[in-house]
Amino acid sequence: MVLTQKETAALKDLQTQEQSCIEKYTRYSKEANDKVLKNLFENLSKEEQKHYDSLHQALNGQCPTNIDCNDSKGKDYQPKATYTSGDNSIAKQEDCFLATDCIGTEKLVSGEYNSDVFIFGDTNIRKLLADIQIEEQNHAEMLWKYKTVNGMN
Repeated sequence: MVLTQKETAALKDLQTQEQSCIEKYTRYSKEANDKVLKNLFENLSKEEQKHYDSLHQALNGQCPTNIDCNDSKGKDYQPKATYTSGDNSIAKQEDCFLATDCIGTEKLVSGEYNSDVFIFGDTNIRKLLADIQIEEQNHAEMLWKYKTVNGMN
């Protein structure tokens, strides 16, 4: 598989986005007050690392074949509540900020995948990018569910 200059640039840009997500989730896992949120951030960081690695493979001409565009991690995620709806503690406010910030990041990254998928002619890369986009949407859903169960809406 030979990539065009435009395809290569798009994959490298997406890798930069993934690296930023890895760093954000790693940092936020240390800043979060709630253990449930810490664990979610740690898991999301690992997922973003997988995205980064898959993009690296594609840049090297080897598109991953373990693509599951029907991922249900977001739908299946059921976090346990730590905070009550009436809790206005600083810890809850800080965790709410972290989760909300990450939802915004996931929206932006998902949008990048949605646009960039149309640059590629290779079906396997298109499927890879579509799969990653679904996973980014799932990340946002998981964060939203965390906020909802903790009365942060």
